[in-house]
Amino acid sequence: MNRITGRIIKGIGGFYYVHDEEGRIFECRARGIFRNKKQKPLVGDQVVIEVIDYDQATGNLVEILPRSSELIRPASANVDQALVLFAAKDPDPNYILLDKFLITMNLLELPAILCFNKTDCITEEERKRLHQIYRGACELHFISVKNGSGMEELRAYLQGKTTVLAGPSGAGKSSFLNYFCPDSQAQTGAVSEKIGRGRHTTRHSELFYVTDDTYLMDTPGFSSMDLKDMDYRELRYYYPEFDSHEGQCRFQGCVHVSEPDCSVKAAVEAGTISRERYDSYCYLYEELRHIKKY
Repeated sequence: MNRITGRIIKGIGGFYYVHDEEGRIFECRARGIFRNKKQKPLVGDQVVIEVIDYDQATGNLVEILPRSSELIRPASANVDQALVLFAAKDPDPNYILLDKFLITMNLLELPAILCFNKTDCITEEERKRLHQIYRGACELHFISVKNGSGMEELRAYLQGKTTVLAGPSGAGKSSFLNYFCPDSQAQTGAVSEKIGRGRHTTRHSELFYVTDDTYLMDTPGFSSMDLKDMDYRELRYYYPEFDSHEGQCRFQGCVHVSEPDCSVKAAVEAGTISRERYDSYCYLYEELRHIKKY
């Protein structure tokens, strides 16, 4: 049998759907060797398959190539970065939820790009306010999928990488995916036809081909965030704006909440750290401390 390499774009019902270099999607079963080795193929894996039937696009998955990274939740491999997508309006951004997303990406050691969508619905003053709040948090972009504003500039940050999409419902993830992957509906349709399912809903992680070595991953695992296992005393390390103030407070180990002579609180008063980010930090600190206490 001929062997070819490809990438798993979806796994469901014991089948793995592999996208090859020529754009074909093969329906594959995994060989028993993976069970013996206690290996589980993941969406995003680079794999070798043995082709059974080219016309029917079927094959057997025979080898998983070395992974550059692996996520447990959602289960996926070879993800390079995360794109956190929030609406700038309709609905208004929830800063606490947004910060939970950014903290989670940091915990997963995934570089994050924050995108505010629907900027066609806000004023320049509102845009400047959002920029002031998050300018020190991560790579920041303002886009409108509806009119294409900022989308082509963003493309350079996606090129050559596998980017997982994260964000709440209503942010425009489906429209974002369709913009960069105009063939995504056809790709989803090809898989759905094989598995006898209807149109795409995000119940399983799925990888979408953009262009050479460039993929977007849609997943149900990044629609809401839960930080309950995090130590509240370490939360301050996940706010990059605080980094330069570490060790500058009156008390060693200052957590920047109730201590006097705190450098972070002074920066908030001076306007160099946004009040919204600091208030979000205090809220999450108390939430995590309460969980630890009880």
